Amino acid sequence: MMDSDVLAAVCARRIIPVVVLEEAGDAPPLARALRDGGLPVAEVTFRTAAAPAALRALAAEGDILVGAGTVVRPDQVDVAVDAGARFIVTPGLSSRVMARCRDLGVPVVPGVATATEVMAALDLGCELLKFFPAATSGGVAALRALGGPFPDTRFVPTGGITAANAGDYLALSSVVAVGGSWMVAPNLIAAGDFAAIARLAAEAVGGAAPVSA
Repeated sequence: MMDSDVLAAVCARRIIPVVVLEEAGDAPPLARALRDGGLPVAEVTFRTAAAPAALRALAAEGDILVGAGTVVRPDQVDVAVDAGARFIVTPGLSSRVMARCRDLGVPVVPGVATATEVMAALDLGCELLKFFPAATSGGVAALRALGGPFPDTRFVPTGGITAANAGDYLALSSVVAVGGSWMVAPNLIAAGDFAAIARLAAEAVGGAAPVSA
């Protein structure tokens, strides 16, 4: 896939599960739960020591489009790609991380929170931006305001997104998907309640049908 094809596939169901895994062994049943819920995509955050192994285990499932999130250094891009990441997500805008992604040919969704950061990301040629942390950076109102000067920019708001407010973000024409962890909550993973994860994933997909053209 080309970069744009990968990102289109990531956003196709309009919900991106943001996963924090403490144990790589939880990856296979999590993959099955996401697949059963009709949400075969996962952003594995580099917030735990198990993240690279968990990413590798998820990627090995074959039918889950897996990426790495919370990538803040160029060396993490190498680790993520080696583990099977098909895309990279960053919490902020780093030209060094962006450059390494380009070197390795992996698409990246950089994080922005202000108009200045959006302009910097556009200067770097980004086609899709993560609005983070969404809830504390102005939420829906801020994204609506950014739509004025940046009408062609598309966003994936993440941070404080819940089942209750995801629809408010997805109603914006500038939002192609939202990132959230409510369907893959750490307590559900720790409890091994993958049936609940599958159910919540299915509910998320059902409540986030694409806006008609």
